[in-house]
Amino acid sequence: MPDLRELVGWERRDQDFPALLEKCNFWAGLRDAENTLIAFGYICGTGLQHGYMEDIMVHPGHRKQGVGVALVNGLLKEAEHRRLEIVTVTYAPEHAEFYKQGGFIHCPGGIWRK
Repeated sequence: MPDLRELVGWERRDQDFPALLEKCNFWAGLRDAENTLIAFGYICGTGLQHGYMEDIMVHPGHRKQGVGVALVNGLLKEAEHRRLEIVTVTYAPEHAEFYKQGGFIHCPGGIWRK
């Protein structure tokens, strides 16, 4: 996952793994024919009514091929299976249409960052 984070332009954060996998509610990853991780994301929270979709990333060489849609749909299907009623996601403005097409409703919110 750190390699994929780096490929999409994010900080590697090697120290976050495997703790992330242990602490999130559930995660999904997609691999190509060569077994290279090409997409990853997860949902975290209390596991009750509400979950937070985080770190949705798709390898730059596999974008615009439905990989991101498959990843998000898989996470949302698992959220339904686990009876989550609300899933929120924070995204950059350039990704608004992607999430709108996936059924998300744009709404105002806030973020605190140290």
